[in-house]
Amino acid sequence: MSVKAKYQGVLQLGEQLGIKNGDISEESGVLKIKGEAATPHEKNLIWDKIEELGGENAKDIKANITVTDDSVYHRHIVKGGDSLSKIAKHYYGDAMKYKQIFEANTNILKNPDVIHPDQVLVIPNL
Repeated sequence: MSVKAKYQGVLQLGEQLGIKNGDISEESGVLKIKGEAATPHEKNLIWDKIEELGGENAKDIKANITVTDDSVYHRHIVKGGDSLSKIAKHYYGDAMKYKQIFEANTNILKNPDVIHPDQVLVIPNL
């Protein structure tokens, strides 16, 4: 299996996330990828996929992923069934961090129990 085939899932994820300024090359059995993720969350998704496919200390891939907007962790578009605690659990692994998401969005939210589909919420860096 070629190294590019091994990391095809990383390349597909990059396309799904809309990674900008992407470049891929292969040299001496090492896949080199670079690109620009929109947020730190998207960058972390790419790194998680690299580790999933190649292990924590993969020697056959080098990645240089930069971030366009590091002022926030991510921007989340609310979907039906979402709640701030569910969103906090997704991004931080801790539902109780909903308070930080609420505080970061008081410009559009007045009550942490009331959010609406299609609202764009700032997910703050913690």
